[in-house]
Amino acid sequence: MSSDQPRRLTDPKAMRAVAHPTRWALLEALARQEPLTATEAAEIVGESPTNCAFHLRTLAKYGFVEETGDGQGRRRPWKRSHIGLTFDATDSGNPAADLLSTHLWTTWLEKLNRINVMRPAFDEHRRIQTEATQTVFHVTPDELAELQRELAAFTLRYRERVVDPSARPPGSEPVEFIGFTYPRQAIEP
Repeated sequence: MSSDQPRRLTDPKAMRAVAHPTRWALLEALARQEPLTATEAAEIVGESPTNCAFHLRTLAKYGFVEETGDGQGRRRPWKRSHIGLTFDATDSGNPAADLLSTHLWTTWLEKLNRINVMRPAFDEHRRIQTEATQTVFHVTPDELAELQRELAAFTLRYRERVVDPSARPPGSEPVEFIGFTYPRQAIEP
């Protein structure tokens, strides 16, 4: 991985490129296990190796993934270029930002629904890992922005474990943190 920092997206073409469902699935597959060849990725995301190779090359064109330098053709291993991504979802008037935001929210909510359906069958250890919390508090827009920055900084404390498998303590496993904030008055009558 070239960068242990999230990539800040500003280019509308890059936003549209990553909003493609297969490309997003490839990035998620690489987040769980990297490097991956197009053939290995195809088994994970349920697409053909040829299709995965095309989408990996497209992701590389926009700087989301890179080759490891080993192998050739579909046997070339790929890895992510950054630990994650950020973008300004409030960039009104930017159709690419709207497209990416809609794709991500839809993807995340689908994941949460799948976990909710599966959760009753989980053992106690797994149920504890899928805890949810909700709270309401009063903050200014500046305070909320600071809270969001603090949460991002908190998760980055573990970035070394993402980029260097040898830094992972025994028993650790990948966990996804998804956080949403919204003004209550925006949805209440």
